[in-house]
Amino acid sequence: MRKLLPLIGTHPGGRSALTCRYRCGDACFHEVPNTSGNEYAGDIIAEALSRRSVLRAGAAAGVAAAAGAAVLGGRPDPAAAAVPGHGKDWDKGWDKGRGKNRPARGLRFTPVAPNTADAVTVPEGYAQNVVIRWGDPILRGAPAFDPDRQSAKAQAGQFGYNNDYLTLLPLPGERGRQVLFANHEYTDEQLMFPGYDEDDPTREQVEIAWAAHGLSVVVVQEERRTGRLTAVPRHHLNRRFTATSEFRLTGPAAGSELLRTSADRTGRKVLGTLNNCAGGTTPWGTALSAEENFNQYFAHADAVADPDTRARLKRYGMTGGASDRKWERFDDRFDLSKEPNEANRFGWVVEVDPYDPHSVPRKRTALGRFKHEAAQPRLTADGRPVVYMGDDERFDYFYKFVSSRRMMRGGSRRAREHNLTLLDEGTLYVAKLTGDSAADQTFGAGDLPSDGEFDGTGRWIPLATGDVSHVPGMTAEEVYVFTRLAADKVGATKMDRPEDVEPSPRTGRVYVALTNNSRRGTDGNPLADEANPRNANKHGHVLELAERRSDPAADTFAWRLFLVCGDPEDPATYFAGFPKDRVSPISCPDNLAFDTFGNLWISTDGNALGSHDGLFGVATTGERRGEVRQFLTVPTGAETCGPIVQDRRVLVAVQHPGEVDGASYEQPASAWPDGPGRAVRPSVVAVWRRDGRDIGV
Repeated sequence: MRKLLPLIGTHPGGRSALTCRYRCGDACFHEVPNTSGNEYAGDIIAEALSRRSVLRAGAAAGVAAAAGAAVLGGRPDPAAAAVPGHGKDWDKGWDKGRGKNRPARGLRFTPVAPNTADAVTVPEGYAQNVVIRWGDPILRGAPAFDPDRQSAKAQAGQFGYNNDYLTLLPLPGERGRQVLFANHEYTDEQLMFPGYDEDDPTREQVEIAWAAHGLSVVVVQEERRTGRLTAVPRHHLNRRFTATSEFRLTGPAAGSELLRTSADRTGRKVLGTLNNCAGGTTPWGTALSAEENFNQYFAHADAVADPDTRARLKRYGMTGGASDRKWERFDDRFDLSKEPNEANRFGWVVEVDPYDPHSVPRKRTALGRFKHEAAQPRLTADGRPVVYMGDDERFDYFYKFVSSRRMMRGGSRRAREHNLTLLDEGTLYVAKLTGDSAADQTFGAGDLPSDGEFDGTGRWIPLATGDVSHVPGMTAEEVYVFTRLAADKVGATKMDRPEDVEPSPRTGRVYVALTNNSRRGTDGNPLADEANPRNANKHGHVLELAERRSDPAADTFAWRLFLVCGDPEDPATYFAGFPKDRVSPISCPDNLAFDTFGNLWISTDGNALGSHDGLFGVATTGERRGEVRQFLTVPTGAETCGPIVQDRRVLVAVQHPGEVDGASYEQPASAWPDGPGRAVRPSVVAVWRRDGRDIGV
């Protein structure tokens, strides 16, 4: 009988040191990779902007799917001249809502109180079930999960570890069934294996970990009278992609010398995908998955001889010797002193076709390479996809990609093949934000500016279009492979860990989750500014922006902070102006999603308020705008990931339950999901109303 470990000390910022070690390679304790001076180089920007014609030639300026969306406003400001419509009427034309004493439609549930229960806690009147767990068999021939008899072969046919991004896609012709796509961010070998020796892992343990990374496609069946979902094992669409599966590099950097290795002299075929975090769902029915903290898997950057290569590796967080997992002992491709280009083959957005069981996933180089947190597309009025992306690192940037090709409607094979090329041609941009407060306004404590809002204007700076670079001194291939360096050169705005970036399907406004940044304002690091207004920012904030004429392809936008998270009693917090005594406390926003009513749902990672992480809904328009309501909390040590909010159910990925300092397989810190004496297993959970009605109405 294993003894349940009590919850003990946590890593500064709310997350355990064990999580930081295995998820991101202790990024918090390392030197900030972005050491650029990053001055706003006017001559570089002017030259880059003059090349906008490369993209705009022949392309009509569209309007967003949410026609008529107001451009974000504030007080009139000379800097707003670049953004037509920027002014005082932020909410002009929007439904102000009715019923001041009722929450927004879709959020009418009794909020869950902050807590530390070792359970998924949901509102009164709601029920839940575990849809699928780590190790559940999904492929033919895969055995039932046995934590004491794990093997790489078994894991390759079972649901992977630490599920993160989730999406559900329809399955025509099979009543009550949908296709669930999930990715698997990382492994925690101390919690997975009995008797794990971190200094001397076995080959079998390493190969199991390779198989537990990656992606899963699994068909799920809904129960007609409830919102319960269950996995359908051995369905012909079910698939597993692991750290050793074949992936293809496509787009303008594919075949580059920077992507070639001794095992792949073409620079077009990669084995595996690593550290997949959030993602996106395309309008043409594919799933996007974002490779994030890939740097931690690679060893011996300090032994790389070429100084330019070492500098590039350092900008991506690779500076040391042996890796924590010691994978380099079993495969030379993880040893940078032997294969310095292997790391360049990770850090991309991966596109998967869940409907084709024979398709090979593609890494889209046109979307740039960095620590991708998410990649959520929407369409311009003329049908070109625009993808928004965050780079989850302190003082790094957020980006967008505008395709030069239009989506083809219909379900024909020709349309399918065409749409699978949409993310290979277009322009990659990075964001530059400027605040509109007076020059004597100071930031750091989170106090609102004299105009009552943190707001301003912004510009999308082009980095590359096809094989044309817009960054002086860099080729297009270099821009795509070393996108961070390109963004440094053009003076992008350093943000507080931009994670998920999601456009609202109703209003066209784009929301950016900025999780936290404890280094803001510390010695040698940038001070607070209007877009990142708190020094030692441990609670994070949510940015809201509207692009010019509500056109996703526009090169200018207006922005303002929607939420400044933390304890509502803290004067430095802000909830879009909503009364702070009527909101749920929220800390460390991470993943974002929207419901059919236009409410923003936020999952948290690293709650620094003493409660467990959770899922929160918040109204974005009307009189209840800014009212945050907590929908659920997750078990001890866990993070809330991958929210899906459908009319009748909510899904979350419960990642790394029991991952607290001092925990191990023999001494777990959680008994979730199967109770004491059983293995702690990351899982997907569905929540629904017991009375069968829609969520939150």
